[in-house]
Amino acid sequence: MLRKVRIALATLFFLSILWLFLDFTGTAQQWVGWMAKIQFLPAVLALNVGIIIGLLALTLALGRVYCSVICPLGVMQDIFAWFGRKAKKNRYNYSPAKSWLRYAVLAVFIVLIVLGIGSAVALLAPYSAFGRICQTLLQPLWIWGNNLLAMIAEKVDSYAFYREEVWMRSWPVAIVAIVTLVALFILAWRNGRTYCNTICPVGTVLGFVSRFSLLKPVIDTSKCNGCKLCARNCKAACINPEKHEIDYSRCVDCMDCINKCRQGAISYTIALPKKKAKADASPASETPADQDRRAFILTSSAVLATAAVESQAKKVDGGLAVIAEKKVPRRHTKIVPPGSLSIKNLEDHCTGCQLCVSECPNGVLRPSGGIVTFMQPEASYERGYCRPECTRCADVCPTGAIRPITKEEKTAIQIGHAVWIRCNCIPLHSDDTCGACANHCPTGAIQMVPLMHKGKEVMAPAVNEELCIGCGACENLCPARPFSAIYVEGHEVHREI
Repeated sequence: MLRKVRIALATLFFLSILWLFLDFTGTAQQWVGWMAKIQFLPAVLALNVGIIIGLLALTLALGRVYCSVICPLGVMQDIFAWFGRKAKKNRYNYSPAKSWLRYAVLAVFIVLIVLGIGSAVALLAPYSAFGRICQTLLQPLWIWGNNLLAMIAEKVDSYAFYREEVWMRSWPVAIVAIVTLVALFILAWRNGRTYCNTICPVGTVLGFVSRFSLLKPVIDTSKCNGCKLCARNCKAACINPEKHEIDYSRCVDCMDCINKCRQGAISYTIALPKKKAKADASPASETPADQDRRAFILTSSAVLATAAVESQAKKVDGGLAVIAEKKVPRRHTKIVPPGSLSIKNLEDHCTGCQLCVSECPNGVLRPSGGIVTFMQPEASYERGYCRPECTRCADVCPTGAIRPITKEEKTAIQIGHAVWIRCNCIPLHSDDTCGACANHCPTGAIQMVPLMHKGKEVMAPAVNEELCIGCGACENLCPARPFSAIYVEGHEVHREI
């Protein structure tokens, strides 16, 4: 029964978070957006003390159920391991804990966070790894399926579905997602929870806490007949059948061992501490567990210190002339979403989970390709602009990298300012008039003013930087190709106008 309950809850969490990353309509956020906010590392970076205390209390009471129920990457590994067990039954064996590797990875992880290298967070954090797999590899398939339904519906004059453009936001991120998926599949297929118990920093933290949990799987030696079925089905490789011991720092409370034991020798109950002979308190007499505990305390203290629609540009003009694709302008300062407060705040809190990128309905956000900020979101306006009435990215961010804002607040947040490029402007190079940038500016920051050019008067745009919010409507809707005649330069720190 315990195993069935665990599988049911894990399925609910996994499918809900999967839906959250695949959905592009904003519906999932209204129902299951809270599931992203209770992930451990996002809660730490958001300094959400209530959720952190809740997850630690859950672990102290029940063990590492977070890893087997709430964490989507952990559940995904269980799915891969299930296929492995179908290929070969009783495929696992006990292996000693590689504590030195676990705490070394955690220590390096903390140091990189302190140094502000967000790419390390994105690569190692389990929730972020799951997010980039969903957004990069699975969401395009989801949208293709939606577009197929939209095409079928149109044939019968139904518009219950609408088409959405499928495009690759970042090939480097896609490559990382593919490598991550393949590596996790191989590890889970062969050895179950290898990633969780040797690499994952969240697993290391919760593994230390779970040693002191109230309820644990306990082996009754009087009933055990030494068949070793429990160890051969333990995907965490944490059951030592020779000594009838379970390494609770690696046990994820999947209840598979209880289900497999034919003698009823394993039960999920209150584990009483075993009596041990008094040992010398000198450092030389420390056991490996004591040394691991001391190493964890040092690294965990560092953790606490650290954690104090269709595209606007069409492909053809009137179905005849091919229009060149817009190119990304060279910005001196990148643009980050409204609500992120500043570039530094985004870099300090973002885990690169790609949830804001997958939820952006305007094609504005895409993962950064920078070494330090790899996979963190930044804005670009080739496919759309940041509409003043849209706050989707701020609504879904679980880490506080993008703070929640209202639609009214967004219209007054300046994330950048428009810059006019004289040599690209159409009225200065032809007899045509334009004014697209001024006509579509939502704040009235751009006005068309008379300008003398080659002996004649033309109407050219003038930018009032005090009114501009950097939404990118001018850049996106400018008809100049391949570079717009006006583009947005980002601001290091956002301000209200």
